Amino acid sequence: MEPRSRRRQDHDDAELYSVAKAFHDHALPRKKMAAPLEAGPNIENMSQDLTKYRTPLVSRYASPEMAYNFSDMKKFTTWRKLWTWLAKAEKTLGLTITDEQIAEMDSNLNNIDFDRAAMEEKKRRHDVMAHVHTFGACCPKAAPIIHLGATSAYVGDNTDLIVMRDAFDIVLPKLARCIQRLSVFAEEHKSLPCLAYTHLQPAQLTTVGKRTCIWIQDLLMDLRNLERARNDLRFRGVKGTTGTQASFLALFEGNEEKVEILDKLVTQMADFKQHFLICGQTYTRKVDIDCLTTLASLGASIHKICTDIRLLANFKEMEEPFEKDQIGSSAMPYKRNPMRSERCCALSRHLMCLVQDPLMTHSVQWMERTLDDSANRRISLAEAFLTADIVLSTLQNISEGLVVYPKVIERRIKLELPFMASENIIMAMVKAGADRQECHEQIRVLSQEAGNVVKLEGGDNDLLERIKRNPYFAPIRSQLSSILDPATFTGRAPSQVTQFLAEEVKPAIKPYSGKLDEISELDL
Repeated sequence: MEPRSRRRQDHDDAELYSVAKAFHDHALPRKKMAAPLEAGPNIENMSQDLTKYRTPLVSRYASPEMAYNFSDMKKFTTWRKLWTWLAKAEKTLGLTITDEQIAEMDSNLNNIDFDRAAMEEKKRRHDVMAHVHTFGACCPKAAPIIHLGATSAYVGDNTDLIVMRDAFDIVLPKLARCIQRLSVFAEEHKSLPCLAYTHLQPAQLTTVGKRTCIWIQDLLMDLRNLERARNDLRFRGVKGTTGTQASFLALFEGNEEKVEILDKLVTQMADFKQHFLICGQTYTRKVDIDCLTTLASLGASIHKICTDIRLLANFKEMEEPFEKDQIGSSAMPYKRNPMRSERCCALSRHLMCLVQDPLMTHSVQWMERTLDDSANRRISLAEAFLTADIVLSTLQNISEGLVVYPKVIERRIKLELPFMASENIIMAMVKAGADRQECHEQIRVLSQEAGNVVKLEGGDNDLLERIKRNPYFAPIRSQLSSILDPATFTGRAPSQVTQFLAEEVKPAIKPYSGKLDEISELDL
């Protein structure tokens, strides 16, 4: 059973999310401009959110769950929970804090006057103290003990860790669903031969399902990495200004044991298994590096998968979903552009780039901390998880509707297979008594002739017909059809798919079995 504090937190988040979503679904209050733009649109009648920049990550793409997770409502209600948990723990350990004060704080966790908080921040030039005063205004009895012994990093850093943990909990089931959808596709097409490529040149044959398993294998590595990063998150805890816990030691009159227990109690209330024993004013920013590195690696995997799909769409072997009324091009009505895969590639590039932010931020955190991390982290942490959320939702949508064109694949195989089968033909002739080197020369000459037909005349590969007509190959003429059966060129690909899905994929996604049914429907 989940800890009571986490169940309570999940319930509060769900309730707040529903309120935030309802607010988001309606136009924001209109606000008159000081002066209308000359010869411009009627700004006065415009919704306020249309008159300023909105990040496309939220306005166009991200799921409501992830958008809420990085919202002001989630952030500041979490601050209030942290202040309340701290007060409860301090009371438990003997500080003079009353049940009435705790109850007052508990009943006002969601009662945030954002206008007052904005005025307070403008006045005090300090976001945490602005919200301390705003919380205190609706909790007059508890106001004297709110934030007792704490520093700004207590609410700031601990909230960031909670939000990142919850963000991982949103993306992990989505990644598992992508793996599951692609696994179904791989199983269905595990025996369908297709051209395999090295250097983007036809090499030998594989199967559609086997290639899909190469994609899945990368995603399994990402699943492992994200799970590890999520489970390695530790709470900053109750550490004071420079991490020495001096303020709390003073509160408890030098009793180190009580300070240690205080740290553990608040950590448990936040539903973390561990907290940092050592930190400066902030938790080490290497945590951010760790988290965003795993997300960047996921971006690389999805970029590779969707690039393959785009190339296969060009070959007309495979397509992503394409709706009945979807338009591929404003100028060319016949086009079916792989726009979902293109979106994944575009946003995955952004995701891969974001890891540079925490790398550079950590490297310049002088001594116990500098404040030049704050503005950067407000952007980079949120954008990384929002972007990961978007590319996973899009990849899931793609993998739920992938279309394969076997006849096109078969035709492309026929163009290349006669060349690929030359060694098999040589071996059959040797078994029939021919000289290997002489047979090699015969096929070399015929292959050059057939190649000229393809390259110079634009015709089909007629190597097989040339071999059939050549008297030299009469001993194996009846075997040629079986020798050129594409299924004989795919090796163990079908059985590899079966083994891989059973031994590696199913165990990896089993923990998410209760969250695999959700369908990804994209609005854009």
